Amino acid sequence: MGDFESEHELKKPWIETPLIESAALSKAAGCRIFLKLESLQPSGSFKSRSLHFFSSSAGNAGLAAVIAARDLGCPCTVVVPLSAKPTMIKKIRAAGASDVIRHGASWFEADAYLRENFIENEESKSDPLVTNIYVPPFDHHDIWRGAGTLVDEIIKQLPPRHYGKTDTDLLFPADAIVCSVGGGGLLNGIIDGLERHLPAYQPTTLPKNTAGKVQIVAVETAGADSLAHSLRTGCLYPLPAITSQAITLGALCVAQQTLKNVQSPPPGVEVTSIVGTDADAAMGVVRLCDELRLEVELACGISVQVGLDRLREVITNLTPDSRVVIIVCGGNDVTSEMISDYRQKLDNGWQ
Repeated sequence: MGDFESEHELKKPWIETPLIESAALSKAAGCRIFLKLESLQPSGSFKSRSLHFFSSSAGNAGLAAVIAARDLGCPCTVVVPLSAKPTMIKKIRAAGASDVIRHGASWFEADAYLRENFIENEESKSDPLVTNIYVPPFDHHDIWRGAGTLVDEIIKQLPPRHYGKTDTDLLFPADAIVCSVGGGGLLNGIIDGLERHLPAYQPTTLPKNTAGKVQIVAVETAGADSLAHSLRTGCLYPLPAITSQAITLGALCVAQQTLKNVQSPPPGVEVTSIVGTDADAAMGVVRLCDELRLEVELACGISVQVGLDRLREVITNLTPDSRVVIIVCGGNDVTSEMISDYRQKLDNGWQ
């Protein structure tokens, strides 16, 4: 981390977010639930942990790029798919984007348009003295390294374990981490962070068949489950279309490194893919609003719901002392009216 921190300590477009333990959610899950509140980032999501200036996005990564570029005194143009909501486009413009371009039916098409017209085609530059910098929303090591700073904070913020052990019997502070997956930038970042820290720790308190491994639960919604789709086919393979309402999870295909990390995770890490429904995601949104007065989008709500109600599908021997961190990745595609609508649909039997 040393060089990475020193390079950005003067102008860092993200903050250290709180980690809180929820008594109500812990009771519901049957273990200790900690929430890493990335929804409190300046851009409203964990995407603020990555940097710089020409971005394609369904919304959150573009907004984070605009805020990062603004803090560094640079312009930023964002290309969004036609499915991006007017409210999200308005937020990106209000944050200071030099332009927001709508193109293509999916993020994949928006990204291809951006790279072809502004990165690869030098003749398109309005000012030949300006270097256009491409900011991928999830598929770059710098993006993963930025997201990996989450792990540094989690280790520092989690309370010490009280097992009466000596300093030589160190245990990694968390038994499991639950996160949403779109293209995999957050997942790859968490694994990047764990790789840097795990060698300093003894095996976790999980059962012997998983001893020594931190469990990562990688969560998607059906219709935006590009990771699960590639795992089913056994290779990197795109979805035919995004049909989930959680459009900010809408990468047709995960990054190559994402699939690699799940199929062959590094020592000390085990990753499980799990898919829920849009209704599950809505339940998570409503639950977080009711319990903690936090407003998050569907792409975040799915991890909250899975982390509370389906965790034992992955980790069957959880105990009341097990520590699970849910990354509340936030997002901007949410309003109080949308949450009220989710609540009404759920009351009417949405599944």
